[in-house]
Amino acid sequence: MKPELEEIREQQRASWNKFSPGWKKWDELFMEFLEPMGNEIVRFLNPKGADVVLDVASGTGEPGLTIATMLEGGKVVITDLAEDMLVIAREHAEQRGIKNVETRICDVCELPFDDNTFDAVSCRLGFMFFPDMSLAAKEMFRVLKPGGRIAVSVWGAPEKNFWVTAIAGTINRNMQLPPPPPEAPGMFRCAKSGLIQDLFKQAGFKNTTEKELAGKLKCGTTDVYWNMMTEIAAPFVAALSKADDAMREKIKREVYQIVKEKYPDGNVTIDASSLIVYGEK
Repeated sequence: MKPELEEIREQQRASWNKFSPGWKKWDELFMEFLEPMGNEIVRFLNPKGADVVLDVASGTGEPGLTIATMLEGGKVVITDLAEDMLVIAREHAEQRGIKNVETRICDVCELPFDDNTFDAVSCRLGFMFFPDMSLAAKEMFRVLKPGGRIAVSVWGAPEKNFWVTAIAGTINRNMQLPPPPPEAPGMFRCAKSGLIQDLFKQAGFKNTTEKELAGKLKCGTTDVYWNMMTEIAAPFVAALSKADDAMREKIKREVYQIVKEKYPDGNVTIDASSLIVYGEK
């Protein structure tokens, strides 16, 4: 991997480790939010029996842990770049009595597994952040057995993900932050329909399909929304850390206002949209 991409990877590792306490704190709410996405990945993969499954960029453990409960004689290898996230995943496995999982700290662009190892690969919301998405797709293809299945999810269009743009747009409007390069890792890097399918085809996958999936983030209150987003979302925290107290309060006030305008009844349940992409080796 190029040195500049290795630098991005190490920054990401440090960031995910740093924010792991926030992810643990908000895990129940956020996992409920992401559950439909995980369920759709599972539906596409149809894991069963003695399948050996690789869950990439698993974070706090899903959908790998759910997949593990569906296997009889099989197992799931849960991987992530950040050790502190995998600590939480292991805690969840222990709490749920799931024993057919193992965790592995690794980079998707350098998977430490032999060719043709896995029956299926899952990856929920990882692709947008991989420094080299093409290399990641090729590595996933390499470790899959012939006939193996892959299913991943990425965030859809910004205009369908108010839960991100409410705070991101307000920060950008107030702080005039320079836009990142189009190819830089970020939430909406893979939002264009067909992008992941093209990556899959270039890596060798066949029978690819793409499906849009709606979701809802059930915050309940604007306080919950603001607190969660400023405790788990590294880009927002980084941006707000550069603001003085007055600017931070202004941004917070404006976020509260636009959320209130969108949800005047006070029930902050925010729409979201993702893309689920499937392929076969």
